[in-house]
Amino acid sequence: MRVRVGHRLTFTRHVSSILVPMIKTKPPRYGEWSDRRMSNQRFEKQRQFLQNRLSPEGYAGLHLTIGVLVVVLAGWWFGAIAEDLSPDHPLVLFDQRVAVWFHQHATTTLTHVAKAITFFGSALGLTILSVAVALVFFVCRAWFNLFLFAVTMTGESLLNVLLKHLFHRHRPVLENPLVTVTSYGFPSGHTMGVTVLFGLLALFLAKTVSTAGAAFAYFIAAGLVILLIGLTRVYLGAHFLSDVLGAFAASVLWLTFCWTAFETLRRRQKHRSE
Repeated sequence: MRVRVGHRLTFTRHVSSILVPMIKTKPPRYGEWSDRRMSNQRFEKQRQFLQNRLSPEGYAGLHLTIGVLVVVLAGWWFGAIAEDLSPDHPLVLFDQRVAVWFHQHATTTLTHVAKAITFFGSALGLTILSVAVALVFFVCRAWFNLFLFAVTMTGESLLNVLLKHLFHRHRPVLENPLVTVTSYGFPSGHTMGVTVLFGLLALFLAKTVSTAGAAFAYFIAAGLVILLIGLTRVYLGAHFLSDVLGAFAASVLWLTFCWTAFETLRRRQKHRSE
């Protein structure tokens, strides 16, 4: 009998030696779990905000986040170029060297080709293309696209005139110039016009296809047209290289702002109607 009691006491002591430390450590573990839960609840609003901004659904989701980021980056890019337009800045000196190099390597054939290409970025060329696009939207009764297109293109023209008179930058001065233009040069009106026009076309067309590859192809095609017309402006001596780069930044900013704003409004109306 004494042996059994002794065994029981030994077993009880052994179990106690295991359970007591576990019981002692349980409250801290529970406290840590409770702290984590409170921490998660504390940042629940911030987490939900980030989740909504990164969600492809809703009217204030991923498209708005990307739009804001592009506007900020394009604005920073334009500001960086505009800030470096002082006469002795390395960017301006580089502009001069690039303009002289293109002028020295000009040929009759290249000049004819460049003038033909650059026409599509002129006021007349952009007007013809814009009217054609607007007629397509009108015939298809795509009123939202038509209004977005009209506002964006009109705003681009006004913005370009405003920026030219704000910076008062003269165009390249070259011997025997290929073209003669008397208005201010920064930013390039041709580049801004074609960037907004063909950028809009790429965005409209990208929404009609179901594959990312096809959408990407539209943007590549638009980018090549913009690049080609921008190069013709530098080749012809109508603009410095920074005029073209600044115009691209300004037009991307404006295009992204308009597209994001209209797309957000469209999604918001759709969300309310559901």
